[in-house]
Amino acid sequence: MSIAWLYPLVSLLYALIGWHFWRTRWHGAAPTAAWEPFALLLPLSAHIWLLSMTIVTSEGIQLGVGSVLSMIAGLTALIYWMSSFHSRMEALNAPLAALAAVAVLAPLVLPTTHLLANTELLAFRLHLMIALLAYSLFTIAALHATLMSIVEKRLHHVSDTDISANLPPLLTLESLLFRLIGLGFTLLTLTLVTGVFFSEELFHKPAEFNHKTVFAILSWLIYAILLGGRRFRGWRGKVAVRWTWVGFAMLLLAYIGSRFVLETLLHRYPG
Repeated sequence: MSIAWLYPLVSLLYALIGWHFWRTRWHGAAPTAAWEPFALLLPLSAHIWLLSMTIVTSEGIQLGVGSVLSMIAGLTALIYWMSSFHSRMEALNAPLAALAAVAVLAPLVLPTTHLLANTELLAFRLHLMIALLAYSLFTIAALHATLMSIVEKRLHHVSDTDISANLPPLLTLESLLFRLIGLGFTLLTLTLVTGVFFSEELFHKPAEFNHKTVFAILSWLIYAILLGGRRFRGWRGKVAVRWTWVGFAMLLLAYIGSRFVLETLLHRYPG
């Protein structure tokens, strides 16, 4: 029995939640309802189940660019949902749910029947999980940076500050941003290190210095400079937001962009 119909259903659930928080948190200061902290849990649970049913097969793991986008969106939503109990970040529910509503449909648009090699190896699974977690944290950081930019602009308009009532102070948002980047940077470092050390075991050849590696290293350098600038030069505000966006763009090009070109345009399937 086909489960393709579940993709638009899960997308619709995300969209409805995004619409609710857009209406109540971006255009008003509605009190928090008892069910709202758990709102993401319904589509998120369905999303995770859908991923488990479509990615893990009896023959192995199918992980193309569409399923990777969907998985990163699911992990991003999961990490955000778990951390939201410690920080007042209701306004981020709307863009996060909108992102997930689109990303969950990616396997339909960019399907793959290619089985991923070496998935039986613990080293590969460890490397893959660390990489996906790093992507998810930097996705949240990029959304967070965008939110900070919007809030900063709205604070200059006295008649347009409804969203600020649903968020911590801007300095607190900035502190949260650098915590996300710091943790993501640690995981990205581990991703690069495990990729180099496990390359021989996984692919029976030394690590290649290709476009994927170049963009990943560029992203690592950008975030290293940003964290260093924060510590030694006190970087903040617009500077932090811009560097966060640039680093995230490099990270997207490193994996998502390269796999899209290889799989979708060139019909080549890397390991």
